[in-house]
Amino acid sequence: MTDQDPTADETQPVKAVSDDKAASTTAAQQDASRKAWHRLGLAGRPRLTKANVLATVLALGLGFAIAAQVHQTSIEGLENLRADELIRILDTVDQDGNRLAQEIQTLQLSRDRLQSSTTSLTEAQRAAQQRLDSLAIMAGTAPARGPGIVLTIRDPAHGVTAPLLLDTLQELRDAGAEAIEINNVRVVANTYFTDGEGGISISGTPVSAPYIVTAIGDGSTLASAMEIPGGVTETVRTVKGEAGVETKDEVTVSALQSVSEPQYARPVPSPKTS
Repeated sequence: MTDQDPTADETQPVKAVSDDKAASTTAAQQDASRKAWHRLGLAGRPRLTKANVLATVLALGLGFAIAAQVHQTSIEGLENLRADELIRILDTVDQDGNRLAQEIQTLQLSRDRLQSSTTSLTEAQRAAQQRLDSLAIMAGTAPARGPGIVLTIRDPAHGVTAPLLLDTLQELRDAGAEAIEINNVRVVANTYFTDGEGGISISGTPVSAPYIVTAIGDGSTLASAMEIPGGVTETVRTVKGEAGVETKDEVTVSALQSVSEPQYARPVPSPKTS
């Protein structure tokens, strides 16, 4: 008969008790964790209380009031205009939209041609020439022709001043005029008007009535800009002058502007690409 170690039998119950305690502790921890998450979910759940309901109603009311105020402000800005002014604004918006749509279509076509390997060089040359022609027209170094208007200002009472001609120029530019000349003087970005003892001068060139303003652009838009209430033609009449607008399918701006080299300004070099 073999002898048995008495300590082996004593350790077995101790180990079993330890395992039971560990399992019980784990279960308690899991139960506590579930209860904690449950309480957190209840805390984050929106509660239908009087305070919450009142806050929601106030937020909705504030949003509605802001939207109504913006809408009312937009309406009030147009309520004071006459029917002909509203029609002119609508026509201008439509014309601007059509012009922008055409420009987008033209640019997209140019982009597609430039991306084509077979026509990229030819298209690049064509685009460069178009850009050169546009810059020449804006700088006044090339003649231009196209649809537009001829505005004739007669001044028997000598009431027309340089600021009035400047206002006329600004109105035409705002209406989309692309090329302008006044009494055979080309109007460009640096054109200036002065009053002197001998009358009005445009960039140092004396001019006298009648003042013939030729502008290239959308004829109906340019004519409407001249004839709006409080505009150029009405202002000319207040100084006892006469103003007449003639819309034409084609006008010519033939006066040229000599270009002098800037004294101080120099172009910024293009960044080098690696």
